[in-house]
Amino acid sequence: MTTLSILDLAPVPEGSDVSRSLANTVDLARHAERLGFNRYWLAEHHNMPGIASAATAVVIGAVAAATRSIRVGAGGVMLPNHAPLVIAEQFGTLNALHPGRIDLGLGRAPGTDMATARALRRHLDGDVDRFPEDVMELMQWFAPAQDGQRIRANPGEGQDVPIWILGSSTFGAQLAAHLGLPYAFASHFAPQELDRALDVYRSTFRPSDRLDRPYVMLGYNVFAAETDAEARTLFSSLQQAFVNLRSGRPGKLPPPVADYEARLDPAARGMIDAALACSAVGSAETVKARIDAFIGRTGADELMVTSQIWHHAARVRSIEILAEATGLAAQTEIG
Repeated sequence: MTTLSILDLAPVPEGSDVSRSLANTVDLARHAERLGFNRYWLAEHHNMPGIASAATAVVIGAVAAATRSIRVGAGGVMLPNHAPLVIAEQFGTLNALHPGRIDLGLGRAPGTDMATARALRRHLDGDVDRFPEDVMELMQWFAPAQDGQRIRANPGEGQDVPIWILGSSTFGAQLAAHLGLPYAFASHFAPQELDRALDVYRSTFRPSDRLDRPYVMLGYNVFAAETDAEARTLFSSLQQAFVNLRSGRPGKLPPPVADYEARLDPAARGMIDAALACSAVGSAETVKARIDAFIGRTGADELMVTSQIWHHAARVRSIEILAEATGLAAQTEIG
């Protein structure tokens, strides 16, 4: 059975604030752990009023402290924004506090606009073209120190923090395969290169001391409710957010609107359909059928499920329905 995990963007709904959003994140993580999900990841975005996880390592620490067994990590840290040594120290600290539970996914996009990216990393070395070198430098900071090594990541040195390469193109797939690392593809919002990236990663993978065979995690939107109609209404919050973002009007997560798709012009509808093609929206039966078909087509080892739902209670219920529909909840009860 394909493993199921959660990606939380810590959404800030219209009418709410960051404090409530982060409290909801901690609450959802506890539910995810109870239901048997494997990981709970948070993503780095900046200058986004609808996302509260900009200080990703800080939020990861709060989630890990509030849970006991679920893996917690970054999906991901946008490495061009940071010096690799700083990330090694942050995630070495997290792993020291929560041994064996911390994951580190790395992306090469800035996760923001270029003006904000310059504000985050105030020198010219932090550019996306250096991403492979930055990844290898980061891996070296986690390795045991060599004799005479003057600079060490402490905490960080010798910490066994699993590293993942994230991507939405063949670039990340090639790098993950070359380094023998697990690969996570952002199919939940950029599915266009999915099939090519999977082929590149699997066909060129080189075993390493970290991983002996290819391992693929795929992002996937799930909006589950008691009925298909209710789920489609919940889904409209994400649809609105995408239209707003692509129109240069990013904001907080809008409340759901019934029959939102019927109000869109053909261009906006086409954009949404393309960007959010990897989604399961509906009742338990509908969601299970969509997920089974997606796994059957891609052979995903793990799905990283995300649900940008305006009502927190509905978001909790959505992952409960998913767990029930896929048999995850029953396995957890048996365990």
